[in-house]
Amino acid sequence: MAKTKEIKKRMESVTDTQKITNAMYLIASTKMRKAKSELNRTRPYFSALRGEIKRIFRTVKDVESKYFYPVGTFAIPDGTYGCLVITADKGLAGAYNMNVIRETQRMYAEHSDMKLFVVGEYGRHFFTQHHIPIEKSFLYTAQNPTMERAREISTLLLDLFEQGELDKIFVIYTDLQNSLTAQARCTRLLPFHRGQFTDHEEKPVTAGFEFMPSVSAVLDNVMRSYVSGFIYSALVDSFCSEQSERMTAMNAANQNAQKILDDLSVKYNRVRQAAITQEITEVCAGAKAQRKKKRKEAQKK
Repeated sequence: MAKTKEIKKRMESVTDTQKITNAMYLIASTKMRKAKSELNRTRPYFSALRGEIKRIFRTVKDVESKYFYPVGTFAIPDGTYGCLVITADKGLAGAYNMNVIRETQRMYAEHSDMKLFVVGEYGRHFFTQHHIPIEKSFLYTAQNPTMERAREISTLLLDLFEQGELDKIFVIYTDLQNSLTAQARCTRLLPFHRGQFTDHEEKPVTAGFEFMPSVSAVLDNVMRSYVSGFIYSALVDSFCSEQSERMTAMNAANQNAQKILDDLSVKYNRVRQAAITQEITEVCAGAKAQRKKKRKEAQKK
């Protein structure tokens, strides 16, 4: 049986670990609230952009754009896929990273002609170790996503799309549905379906609008900003999901540490009580032996 000193040392070690996991929980919570706040400040702008795109389609129904499927077409032949994969820089976040990796592997198995664009150190290491080619790795941290980084990513992807090197662009990220549920998603970014920006219940716009230099040029310019906003939203959503998963993992670690401490505390008390009982028994036995010795000496006299 372990001695009290060993059990106490083990309890101190578990307590130190619990302090670390609790600190990580609080840090993740703070980061998630900050990221959500930044996203909420930018959403009105991109909601307004979406409204303007809808207005363009209500005004000119047959407008053509390189960012949309052709009029009357719901599918185009498969070609080279571009896939933006958003992972974290580190682990300790439950199944967050592996869910994204599995979704990427599933898509890669279905379409081998796919170019990977990776955000996050975890994804870079995984694909490198498994000899899966990476077209572009964005060598900045996945922590604290910014609009500038989203624009850098969208500019690269849009340039390749416009040059014809990519026929379709997908984004694999983690969608934080609520504080308890996060799901890895694979969303087609380009080209868009017109149905995503049309509402059949809305009436066509009858007021005259003048588009300079042309309606197609205006739509293409708006779509570049909209794509940047979508990527920024995916980056922030993934970052919030990572922090939520880390909070869940650290909370579970705290609970497990507390269970271990409770068990060790019971064990420590038992060992300590056994030691005290042993000491009392030894004292009583010694006193009894002394009394017996004195009686013998008295009988001899």
